[in-house]
Amino acid sequence: MFMGEYNHTIDTKGRLIVPSKFREQLGDEFVVTKGLDGCLFVYSNEEWQRIEQSFKEKPLTSKDARKFMRFFFAGAASCEVDKQGRILLPANLREYAGIDKDVVSVGVLSRVEIWSKERWQDSGDYEDMDEIAEHMAELGLGI
Repeated sequence: MFMGEYNHTIDTKGRLIVPSKFREQLGDEFVVTKGLDGCLFVYSNEEWQRIEQSFKEKPLTSKDARKFMRFFFAGAASCEVDKQGRILLPANLREYAGIDKDVVSVGVLSRVEIWSKERWQDSGDYEDMDEIAEHMAELGLGI
């Protein structure tokens, strides 16, 4: 399970340090893809295979499903960690997430999210958490 928030910078070549706590769980190679809310999603190879299998089992008759699959899988890239604990984030993923310098890596259960610091700060409006918690409880999720 991934959790925590880590701040880093991306270098001029597009390399990002992966927090050691995340590297322990992700391994030396993993998948980065376009996520929701303007961030990137990072999955271990095992979790990625589970996601692939889940999508393979869905019918292709839904236009929304086909569109989402294109978005999610076409944007995916396999990334390898170098000896300094960095990955090279492809330019198309950096552009999608608005990443140019300051980056926030966030653990969210089965995935890591990579955010531009600016977008992360803009998404941090938690004043409506009580209302959201009520909706989560309606889904059977509670704390």
